[in-house]
Amino acid sequence: MSPILVVLAAIVAIAGFVILIYNGLVMKRQRVNQAFADVGVQLKQRQNRTRNLVETVKGYASHEKETLDAVISARNAAQSASTPGEMSAAEGMLTASLGKLFALAEAYPDLKANTNFLELQSELSSIEDKLAAARRFYNSAVQDYNTSREQFPGSIVAGMFNFEGREFFDVGVEGREALSTVPEVKF
Repeated sequence: MSPILVVLAAIVAIAGFVILIYNGLVMKRQRVNQAFADVGVQLKQRQNRTRNLVETVKGYASHEKETLDAVISARNAAQSASTPGEMSAAEGMLTASLGKLFALAEAYPDLKANTNFLELQSELSSIEDKLAAARRFYNSAVQDYNTSREQFPGSIVAGMFNFEGREFFDVGVEGREALSTVPEVKF
């Protein structure tokens, strides 16, 4: 074989290898984007149900303004968050404030027996389960993508084509503290 054919074969092999790595990174990046969109859908449903839940509780416990305002504030922060880190922190605070709201409902037998409240509480519980699954899938996709772009030879291709790392969906220190704190209701 002539040296020109050997060089050409090597160039074709290297180009093919780079193309395979590039396409793999693109596929994993798209999986991360799709997973993040799925988390967003679940968060939007949760925020909508939260608004309905607050309105239902307002009719029974209108003098519990502080708790209701905390839920509304946390919901608004969750809606305005745009990055996974911001969303994680905001959603952790929303979860904590919803816990306080449900604890508050225990003190109002009429509210606790209200069909709308029970349905919304059940829907929120279902959405929480779906949201947890969507977060796990997103974090798994991010881990797979970030690993592929950081391992050799993927790191070379990722650097050449500006594949940026992605952030995990984590509630952070404040969110973990809020989630571990038992809601306190005073009368």
